[in-house]
Amino acid sequence: MIKRLQVNNFAIIEDIDISFNDGLTILTGETGAGKSLIIDSISLLLGQRANLEMIRNGQNKAVIVGEFIINNPRAIGILNKNNIDVIDNKIIVTRTISPSKSVVKVNDVTISLQDLNKITPYLADIHMQFDMQKLLNKDNYLGVIDGFRFDLVATYKNRYLELLETTKQKYKEYLSLQDKINKIKERKDIFEYEYQELSSFDLKENEEQEIDDRISLLKNYDKIYDLYSVTNEWIEKDSLSDIYNIKENVNKIKEYKQSYEELSSRLENSYYELEDIFETIKDDLKNLDYDPKEFEELEIRLSDIKQLKKKYNKSIEELIKYRDELKTLLSSGEDFGVQLEELRNSYIDSYKDTYIAAKDLSKIRQENANLIEKDTTKHLSDLSLKSNFKIVFDVKEMDKEYDLSIFSENGIDDVDFLIETNIGEGLKPVAKVISGGEASRIMLALKMVFAKAMKVETIIFDEIDTGISGEATQKVARKIKELSLSTQVIIISHLPQVASYGDHHLKIYKKEKNGRTFTYVKELSLDEKILEIATLISDGKVSEKQLEYAKELLEKSTL
Repeated sequence: MIKRLQVNNFAIIEDIDISFNDGLTILTGETGAGKSLIIDSISLLLGQRANLEMIRNGQNKAVIVGEFIINNPRAIGILNKNNIDVIDNKIIVTRTISPSKSVVKVNDVTISLQDLNKITPYLADIHMQFDMQKLLNKDNYLGVIDGFRFDLVATYKNRYLELLETTKQKYKEYLSLQDKINKIKERKDIFEYEYQELSSFDLKENEEQEIDDRISLLKNYDKIYDLYSVTNEWIEKDSLSDIYNIKENVNKIKEYKQSYEELSSRLENSYYELEDIFETIKDDLKNLDYDPKEFEELEIRLSDIKQLKKKYNKSIEELIKYRDELKTLLSSGEDFGVQLEELRNSYIDSYKDTYIAAKDLSKIRQENANLIEKDTTKHLSDLSLKSNFKIVFDVKEMDKEYDLSIFSENGIDDVDFLIETNIGEGLKPVAKVISGGEASRIMLALKMVFAKAMKVETIIFDEIDTGISGEATQKVARKIKELSLSTQVIIISHLPQVASYGDHHLKIYKKEKNGRTFTYVKELSLDEKILEIATLISDGKVSEKQLEYAKELLEKSTL
């Protein structure tokens, strides 16, 4: 339940601090005074998205702080997962709205709006004025049903969604392979030609660089030969023999001078390294040869490779890889057929599992619907709406061709709310037969069932009594009071009968000061409450008779 609300620089609210209590709290005030702003600020604490227009004109940020008492173990578990400690079942939710960023904090720990919305269904439920339209749109009915025993439904729905995602992925893989096979069939002749062409070239990695090096050598044959010859002449002058003699002498010196041990080792290594180098040079000189035919063939080969690279727009390494892929592709026709069949069978198995999960979800929903029908019909009777309320399901059958279109994010259920408000007229869709006052009472009845199923600690109504008159007014007032015995209820109301049942009464009013509008909140005393109820009865000036009637309403407002 909500214990305290602090609002700063939110629309026409500059600074208010409201304490809330158990039971039924009534909010009244003139149109435009800011009653709905109180509800809007609580909505922000419960995860509604913010916009910059909410910031009071001339200010750089709006801040809303709410203190809640939370008893739901699941909600506390979610908070603990976000490293938020809950002490004495109390949490402080803070929303800061500014042009630079909007920040959400719970007990001074910053969390995302998404994580906040995982917690708030257990804190409070807000019925806004536009929620009545939800009752007239059957697209919202599954959401209404899923709201009852939310945790249980969520378990089945999450299982279904996981399987649906897996099934979609398997179908995607199946289509991808099928497309690949079709492309192979369509371009088989092209692929075969490309494979033959690339195979005939017998490309090798680094071949282009090796050809370049060989051509460079042949182009500069004369220069290279001269360099080899001169180098060989120096080698033949016994320069290596001199180094050998030096090495041997140093080797003898080390016997007398220990510091020459390392020097001797280095000379030894150098000598054998030079010997190897000289032999290599002499061998290369012997093998050095210029072949004009080879030079011509290499240039032709290099030109052909460059043309091939340009044609395919690939490097040699990429051409080799593409050639090997084509070989695999052209030789795997039968393998692809087997693989395609395996993928289809896997998809069908997953499809069936998904359908079973969808049926399980539907079964839980229908169980919920039976409870909703029974309790809602009872509450409607208490609200002077003798009616027969029915929830009907149209459950899609499994498609023989395994078409995914039967599945939606909400399962395979299509539901409608039917009601018979005039006995003997038969059940008809709620959206087509109810009036404004009837819609209010149906919504109130559903909220009663919802509060019981979800164990919601706070329900907030923004004028749920709109359009109600006559005998139904007193029944609605009593039903709201009945709800407040087990759940904290906060309601904006214009009905004196509803206001008379309030345990606490807050008057919202506004004043102009220094050219600015300010919203204020005042908790009414008993005498002030009587006057406010009388004001709701009157059409302007309060009479003595209306004051007496207000007192009478208060005296009768006990269950």
